[in-house]
This record gives sequence, C-alpha cells and structure tokens, in this order.
Amino acid sequence: MTSSSGASRRQVLAVAAAAATAPLLAGAPAEAKPKQPKTWDLTILGTSDTHGNVYNWDYYKDAEFDDSKHNDVGVAKLATLVNQIRAERKGKATLVLDAGDTIQGTPLATYYAKQEPITTTGETHPMARAMNILRYDAVTLGNHEFNYGLPLLATWIEQLGFPALAANALNAKTGKPAFLPYVIKEVKLGGHGAPKLRVGILGLTNPGVAIWDKGNVEGRLVFADMVATAAKWVPEMRRRGADLVVISAHGGDSGTSSYGPELPNENPTALIAEQVPGIDAILFGHAHNEVPEKFVTNLTTGERVLTSEPSKWGQRLTRMDFTLAREKGRWTVTAKSATTLNTNTVAEDPAVLAAVRGQHATTVEYVNRVVAQSSMELSAAESRYKDTPILDFINHVQTEVVTEALAGGEYAGLPVLSIAAPFSRTAVFPQGDVRIRDVAGLYVYDNTLEAVVLTGAEVKAYLEYSAKYFVTLPAGAPVNPETISDPAVPDYNYDVFSGIDYDIDIAEPVGRRITRLVLAGTDTPVAADARFVVAVNNYRRSGGGNFPGIVKTQVYNAQQEIRQLLIDWAQAKGVIDPADFFVPNWKLVREGVPVF
Repeated sequence: MTSSSGASRRQVLAVAAAAATAPLLAGAPAEAKPKQPKTWDLTILGTSDTHGNVYNWDYYKDAEFDDSKHNDVGVAKLATLVNQIRAERKGKATLVLDAGDTIQGTPLATYYAKQEPITTTGETHPMARAMNILRYDAVTLGNHEFNYGLPLLATWIEQLGFPALAANALNAKTGKPAFLPYVIKEVKLGGHGAPKLRVGILGLTNPGVAIWDKGNVEGRLVFADMVATAAKWVPEMRRRGADLVVISAHGGDSGTSSYGPELPNENPTALIAEQVPGIDAILFGHAHNEVPEKFVTNLTTGERVLTSEPSKWGQRLTRMDFTLAREKGRWTVTAKSATTLNTNTVAEDPAVLAAVRGQHATTVEYVNRVVAQSSMELSAAESRYKDTPILDFINHVQTEVVTEALAGGEYAGLPVLSIAAPFSRTAVFPQGDVRIRDVAGLYVYDNTLEAVVLTGAEVKAYLEYSAKYFVTLPAGAPVNPETISDPAVPDYNYDVFSGIDYDIDIAEPVGRRITRLVLAGTDTPVAADARFVVAVNNYRRSGGGNFPGIVKTQVYNAQQEIRQLLIDWAQAKGVIDPADFFVPNWKLVREGVPVF
C-alpha cells in the first residue's frame, strides 16, 4: 500500500511537471528563449585645451593652482586618472585622445617656444615629454598650436610618440591635407580569443587659425569647413574598415563664431553630429566648457551621436564607455555613455612630474626675475569698468613703440591711438619688485603688435561695438560691478582706447552708447574723416572678435610680442610709475553722470 501510494505521488508530480512545461495552446510550438549576443566594451578617455599645463601650478602667482571651485590643472593630474582607469580595465581596450590647444597658455609653454625655442635647442617640448609619458593614441591640433609658427609646430609633432591629426588643414598650393587626417586603431577587446575592433579617429582643427594666426599660415595653409571635412572623411574611414568612428574636434558646439561669415563655422560640433552620418562619438574642445555627456541626433540616420567636452587646462577628463556586439561579422554599438572626472580628486603622477621637473624649475626661475620697481600697487581688478593705470601701461608702451617706428615716415603726422583689453581680472603689479610673472599675468596671450590707419568714423564704430560688452542699466538702476557685463561677451573682446577721450552711456541701447568722443585733452569732437594710426594686437587686427574696420593692411608689423615689449620697457625704465603713463580718458556714464 505504501509503495503503491508513493508511485501515485510520483505520477502526479510527473504530470504536473509536464503540464508546467507544455505549451499553453495545443499544437503550438515551444518558445525558445532568445540567445543574447555576447558583448564587449571599449573606453575612450579624452582631454582638451590643456594649454601648456603640466604641473598643478600657477606661474603667475608662483604657487599651487587654485580657484574659487578648487579645481586642479595639469597633465600630471590627468595621467593619474588615466592610469587608474587603465589599471581597472587591465586586459580591456582603452584609448586616450586629445582635442587640441596644447603647446600655448602658460609661461612653461611660452619659455620653450620663445626664450629657449625647441627649434634651436633641440630640447623636447615639455608638453611632448608629459604627453608621451601618458601614452596618448592621437592628438588633434588646436588653433593655438599654430601660434609659434609652422617650424616649431613641426618640431613638436616630431617629438610626439603618437599621431597629430588635422584633416581640414590643407596645403595652400596642393589642396591636400598638410597633416595626417585620421588614424584607424585596431584594438583587442580583452580576453583570450577576443575579436579585434577597428576604431577610426578623425581630427578636425579650427578654421579660425586663418584669422588668428594669419601671419604664420597665410599662403601656406588653408582651413576647410569642419562639417564638410567630416562628410568627406567619415565614409572613407568606414570604407577602409573602421567599425567605430570617433571625431576629435577642436571646435565648440554652440554653432556660432567669434568672427564674421567669411570663414567656416568656429564651433560646429553639434552640426557635425547632426549632418554627417556614420559618427559614433565626438570629443570636442575649444570653448573651455564642461559637457559631461550630450547626445545629438543625426538628421539622416536618426542615430544618437555621443559628445563630450572636458573643460580646460586638465581640470577634467572625459570618459566615454561603449558596449559593442558582433553579429554576422559586423559590430554594432548597443550602448554608449560619457562623463567627466575631476582631477582634483587625485595626486599628480610622479613619472610626469619627473619628466618635466627641470623645465618647470627653469620656468619658475625665469618668471621670478625682477624687471622693475613699481611706485605703488597697480591692479587690473576694475579695468573692465574704470580707467586704470595698469591698462594704460599697456597702451602707453604700444603707443610709444609704434610712434618711434613711424617717425619720419608717411604716417608720422597722424595721432597714434592704442587699444588694449582687460585680459585678466586678477593681474597686479605689487608696490616694489615687479617680476616677469607679474607682467605675464597682465598680458596672458602671445600676441604681437601691429598698427593700422582708422578714420574717426571707424574709431567710433569700433568703440560702439566694444561697448556692447555692458548690459543696459537705466539711470537710477543699481550697478553691480560683478554683473555689469554681458556674460556672452568675454573680457578679451572688450577693448579700451587711449589717445582720445570718450564716454560710454550704459543706459543707452547697443550702437548708441558713445555719447562723447573728442580729441585728447580737448572739447573738439573727433571728425568722421579724421585719420589716426591705431596700435593693436595681431589677434584683433586679423579679425578676432569680429570688430568692425580693423582688418586692414598694417602700417606697422615688426612681429614683436607685446608681452616682451612690456617687459623690455619696464627693464629699461627701472621704475613703473603711473605718473609716466596714466591719462584718464574714458568713463562709464548714464545721462552724462559718471557711474563710478
């Protein structure tokens, strides 16, 4: 009886099991669970706009770098993050790219371009030393790579242990790429017997080089549209076997330009993603923004293109992660994402520090040399909205150099005006010793001095354009110096004139703000047909900022760097005294009443 009962139970269980696995409808085939395709992953790390920063160091303050958000800077910090991620992903594919603006921006970079140029010493550039330790896979040329001329750029590229890309920089005579357009990297995705992936990397530099470094590239290089160049090369890379296409672009994603329409778009990253099929991701730079992750839908394919920008100076590292599947011999991207990592979370990489230690020490010694004594403290903190001696110092030196150069010539009888922009809000000449770093902190760009002839009408139009820097504040409205300027206009695109007297009425609309414009020290209005020689930097004279009337043939262009002219003047005088150069000649007003 027991045995019979046990058999019954076994039969019941067998029937129940069969029923549980039987199809719900009689005659229907059993559903097979779909087989999930095997996936692999790829990580691409991206930097951009490192601008000569290796150490976490502020050469202008001679101290460790710090800002209000406690950011850190430098390739040494980036290297630590990269090495950590490589270690975490040991055995898996990780690529490292840079989107340009590498060899300009700090006294360290300037020293090995100007004081001991690598083209004559044969020394390896500090940014080549640092980046070779980090083992990049490719770097895109930024517009600032062209600042010191093509010979120095070529020397730096030769010193790199990885390719430098710029598909849209073309030989002016042949129309062919002057640099490597792209590379296709074959990477193993990890694990024994893992398949290989071919990653195409296209580099695009900024067309604005044709304006900003016209003196270095005119007649030698031309710069094609970044969107059109991507449309040309992306299909070619696919034909040559690229399974994944990544663009490293030195251009922002705003779709706007700081110059006029005569050149291709300065910031077309989003347009590239929208208009060019076949792109999986874009690492971009130039705008100095932090964009951790932004998807842009391609208008032709409907595919979402991943984009990311890692801020500036080595403050952030972009991390892009891709999940890939392989079916019938073809790769597909099943997922992708991006984020940015903050370099203030890690220590500097000791190998990078060691590689550049001697050059860093040489630069620190150089920038701490005393060039003059200042009779009082001179600060640039208020130079945007008040006439200050420290900005007049720049204009005075520029005026003096141009006046002396034109003496006895065709333009000797014309008044010389000068233009300067408040590049830095933190620059200070301390009372007492003024060092090279103090002057470099006031004039942070490697601009050279030029001069052109403008009419009175052109001077007024220029000033009206510059005055759009300020927000409109009706008479009686409270004024806050911190919010007095339009955030869309950077400080370096606001210019101050010397040599004429003028008022800017910020209660008036843009275009009608220059309410008083007279000859220096008089009440005589500037005539529309009056002629002036205007001292100006090469960036502005070439069209940077799109100021009206200034793009003209130079009457002076000795290729002298303005920063060095300031240093030379200070050394020759021995004393920097505002009594020698400060002439208050402009002010902000509302209905004729001074704002400050």
